[in-house]
Amino acid sequence: MTTTSPVTDPREDTRRRPLAWAALLLTGLFAFATFVALGMWQLDRLAWKTDLIGRIAEHQKAAPIAAPGPADWEVQADADAEYRRVTLRGRFANDRETLVQASTALGTGYWVLTPLQTEQGYWVIVNRGFVPADKRDPAQRDQPAPEGVQTVSGLLRLSEPKGRLLQDNAPTENRWYSRDVEAIAQARGLGGGTQPGAGASSIAPSIAPYFVDATADNDAPLGWPRAGLTVLHFNNSHLGYALTWFVLAAMTAVALAYAVAIEHRAQRRRAAASLATERS
Repeated sequence: MTTTSPVTDPREDTRRRPLAWAALLLTGLFAFATFVALGMWQLDRLAWKTDLIGRIAEHQKAAPIAAPGPADWEVQADADAEYRRVTLRGRFANDRETLVQASTALGTGYWVLTPLQTEQGYWVIVNRGFVPADKRDPAQRDQPAPEGVQTVSGLLRLSEPKGRLLQDNAPTENRWYSRDVEAIAQARGLGGGTQPGAGASSIAPSIAPYFVDATADNDAPLGWPRAGLTVLHFNNSHLGYALTWFVLAAMTAVALAYAVAIEHRAQRRRAAASLATERS
């Protein structure tokens, strides 16, 4: 018994080939554009990270200054102010502390953010340091909360609004994932809120629009919260990432050029074969 194979219509193959080729070309061009875009994004990140590292190094060399008061808050909203070394004096409102989830060199736990009312009358939220989960209750910590007038040295940090990726702050449930100054001030009754006629992100004059990461006191006994854990040294691998994306873009471009050359030769062969068929 003999079987016959279905006969393929050459015209059907001719109709399908341009569609397949167009799909391949568009996919390659999309991949090329994506790799280039990712490379450019990494170059932007490289510039940002280089600026951040340089700014931190410059601020760490400078002498501490008094924490900015209300008259200077408008100019403290830009990134250049961050990580400046500052000092302030006042009294902590220990009953209004806020625990913000943290991951540090000591493990996971919480930042202890405590409002401090300065001698000038305004409030500054101070990150007193890190506590592990089993020390979140102040009664379980090794040393009592600071009482009376305190002098705090630390690093000025910009507010971290809303939360972090995929985890929004939930003030009503007392769940915090970022150090959002305005939201914490509102939740703790410190007068935070929108000023009349101002933008939604502005803060009432009694609350500084920044927080301060306290630095470690080498003369103080080691206990909880543990200050001085602010990250000041950052890896800067963005140039390598950018080169990787650009190399992939170049490889995609070469592959596309090779595919175009092959298709062009195939088209010439098909045209020559068709012409030969017509002449015969």
